Amino acid sequence: MKNIAVIGAGTMGNGIAHTFAQSGFKVQLIDISEKSLIKGVATITKNLDRMLSKEKISESDKIETLGNITTYTNIKEGVKNSDLVVEAATENIDLKLNIFKQLDDVCPENTILATNTSSISITQIAAVTSRPEMVIGMHFMNPVPIMKLVEIIRGYNTSDAVTNTIMELSKTLGKTPTEVNDYPGFVANRILMPMLNESIETLYNGVAGVEEIDTVMKLGMAHPMGPLQLADFIGLDVCLSILNVMYDGFKNPKYAPCPLLVNMVRAGKLGVKSGEGFYDYSESRKAEKVAKQFLK
Repeated sequence: MKNIAVIGAGTMGNGIAHTFAQSGFKVQLIDISEKSLIKGVATITKNLDRMLSKEKISESDKIETLGNITTYTNIKEGVKNSDLVVEAATENIDLKLNIFKQLDDVCPENTILATNTSSISITQIAAVTSRPEMVIGMHFMNPVPIMKLVEIIRGYNTSDAVTNTIMELSKTLGKTPTEVNDYPGFVANRILMPMLNESIETLYNGVAGVEEIDTVMKLGMAHPMGPLQLADFIGLDVCLSILNVMYDGFKNPKYAPCPLLVNMVRAGKLGVKSGEGFYDYSESRKAEKVAKQFLK
């Protein structure tokens, strides 16, 4: 396996491209937006420079990594001769189904089709293709170049051969692949999202303020980041989308999104990406200042 196509140049997509390219794979980074591709490569370059300054890589490593990445705005051109495609587009079921229909039409027959979805059914995605046995979930964690875990999700029809190939491939990236079954939220988000949602409910019910909730979880539970700060970092729109998938999938009210979360997303308060969520990021990307609406 030598040629890897990555669809989506956003936070997860450029991180996945970076990781494969740094491991010596030829990467075709695909996005319909040229602007997004330019921004994605700039992010990869910035992250490589940070690694260079910490002497984790050499200048020649940086040059080689960037040389392994080619950008495309056309899916058909980008996936040509690919051994694996990793889809990392927005967490939207209709968008992902459309992408996989296209991939099934234009990819070589032996190409494995993977999705970085954090909650959507692999079986449902695979069903729109003529190769469901070749479709698998590869859920990387953010930031991709640093985080070791990759959730490997088997769809109902995913073959043993494909699963084993992706497990071994993940190890060559220096990751720790962990196989899980195809149920809403998989393992990571099935456990994480209810915790984040309950933290938002705790704020919504006036039990404690933003900083107080995060302090309790950081100091009391040894979490490196408070749950409200983490929700901001993930993106409140992403959190809402995942909770909705889980709520729809299980029909269990414990997964119902908190009304405060719903309203914040409607208001465009999405966290770090929008400049404001539970914290105000207008001056710094660090959660140092609580958003005005949550000040006592």
